[in-house]
Amino acid sequence: MNTELRLHGKINDTIEYFATAAGCRTAHHHFFQVTDQDLRFFAPGSELILTPTGLRQAGAGGTFCEYMFGVEQPVSDLSKEGIFNRLMLLGAGYNQAGQLEMTEQSHIVQNYDDIFLKGHASDNYFFFINGLEGKTHQLRQEQILRNLGKVLKRIQNLNRQDDSQLAESLLSYLPENCTIYLIRLSNVHHHHFQQEFQTLYYRDRSLSKNTQSALQTLADNLGIDPYQRERITIDVMYRHRDNYRIIDDYKKVLIECFQQGDINRQQHARLTRLKALALRNEIPPALLTALDDKLKAEVRSIIHEPEYTAIARDILHDLLLRKGIGTRDMIQLLFAKQHARRNHDHSFEKLLLETGQLFDEQIREGAPLSLLEDFSYIITFFDRYDTTSTKISQIAFMESYRPSEELLQNLLASRQEFNNLVKGLFDKLFFEDIIINHYLGRFGRQKLVCLKKGLGEVAAGVASVKRLAAELKMIDGEEKLHNIVHSHAKDHIRTRYSRYGTKSEQEELYRALNNELLVRGIISAPLSQTLFQTVIHDIKKEAIYLRQLLPQIITNNDIDLRNDFLNNSGLDHFYIEELEREYFTLNHLEPKRLQQLRSGVLQS
Repeated sequence: MNTELRLHGKINDTIEYFATAAGCRTAHHHFFQVTDQDLRFFAPGSELILTPTGLRQAGAGGTFCEYMFGVEQPVSDLSKEGIFNRLMLLGAGYNQAGQLEMTEQSHIVQNYDDIFLKGHASDNYFFFINGLEGKTHQLRQEQILRNLGKVLKRIQNLNRQDDSQLAESLLSYLPENCTIYLIRLSNVHHHHFQQEFQTLYYRDRSLSKNTQSALQTLADNLGIDPYQRERITIDVMYRHRDNYRIIDDYKKVLIECFQQGDINRQQHARLTRLKALALRNEIPPALLTALDDKLKAEVRSIIHEPEYTAIARDILHDLLLRKGIGTRDMIQLLFAKQHARRNHDHSFEKLLLETGQLFDEQIREGAPLSLLEDFSYIITFFDRYDTTSTKISQIAFMESYRPSEELLQNLLASRQEFNNLVKGLFDKLFFEDIIINHYLGRFGRQKLVCLKKGLGEVAAGVASVKRLAAELKMIDGEEKLHNIVHSHAKDHIRTRYSRYGTKSEQEELYRALNNELLVRGIISAPLSQTLFQTVIHDIKKEAIYLRQLLPQIITNNDIDLRNDFLNNSGLDHFYIEELEREYFTLNHLEPKRLQQLRSGVLQS
């Protein structure tokens, strides 16, 4: 007869515990003991002791938690689909070859800070099992791995599981007469901040400055350090359904590259598209960089070194042979940096790290300190490049992003620094590439043109930073209003069966939309007829694409027709791809066909 006992409480002001014992009744009739300030959970041969500062665990079992930013993830887990959780068994570890090994190590001691820093920031599970047949610790752990390993790693939304149901589910994979003891530790401060951030972020998928300030105050009051706050916010943003889909697609492409050992042109194009989409959705770059560092680095090691990296390596090596770095060399390094960023090539950063370490060694062996000064000069320019490129990309791709006057002043200072190397360098580095990017929307293009022209006018003394900020804000307002009208118009047409083909039908739709938006306080003045007609024109083009062109493209493998529409419709490429995704979902078409469509190699 299987029964279950549960115990819940707080071990200190921050840490809450939820303990569940499920299985043979006689095995867990008494499964806990309170001694002074400690709480002990036990079974024959196993125990877990909670103290006010940490825990001690021994016996047959281990710990598991959801993977999140900051949790070390082996390549073996990362390179497989469907693994969501980290599992660590007492005495188990990976050797240098990446293979799992078992030892007789049967106990651990951890403080709570380390548990929530190296594991999940909010919830971590510990467990031990009674009733296993193995005579040694190693054999019992191997039995746990066989029975529960795949299950524990593949449970989705682990932190949303009911502990009782989770324990009962795990028990079903174990031999008869086994008892499982499951103890979940929850950091109440981290959990409270996580819930508050999620509520605010999921409401609009963006945060105002006032909201960010309020969250910072909450984190300070709860005593949450900056790194944990960053982990929690990144995790919440990652788990939003729109963001998760992008990151999951990015991971799948990297897994393909990892398994085949190289990156082909189609895969590189998909990675580039997803990087741009991630930027537009304000997904923290650290999430994609972490995937790159684990998977893409392994792929890069077998690819011939790109020409831009070879040039940079030669210039950096020459610093050891002569004094100083010339302007021409610095310009070449900046364009090498541009190529590396464009290709998401993190091996370039590795080259810089290796060079810095080499220079340190050379200086210790007697090389002049000017070597360090030259390298610092390069790194300063690279840091300025990264910051400038990121800010301009945010202005171009992120909706509702309004650069402050201070940020524009910093861009102006960067413009001066780069143009001091050679006239026009700033525009070549930061505008020429992005202005022809297919994923740059019409409003993003307007912002870039405005920014480029405005920085030049401010530098020439014929305009002010305040005026430039106001112009960018105006474009942002136009973009936001366009999206609102577009969304409401489509919703109105879809839910009320409105027609919009004739002039009279459009006038009727205009009046309905105008009244609705005015009543709801979304607009304070009548809609511009020009804006309305632009929206209607866009909706017509969408309808033509979905009803006529896309079926024809798929049926006839006509990639040229798709490219022609993308290049000439004036519609946002990201938006078209979202329409395609919805079309494939509604019509139950294979996702692989959608990938082929986007890569330009649609096959029958």
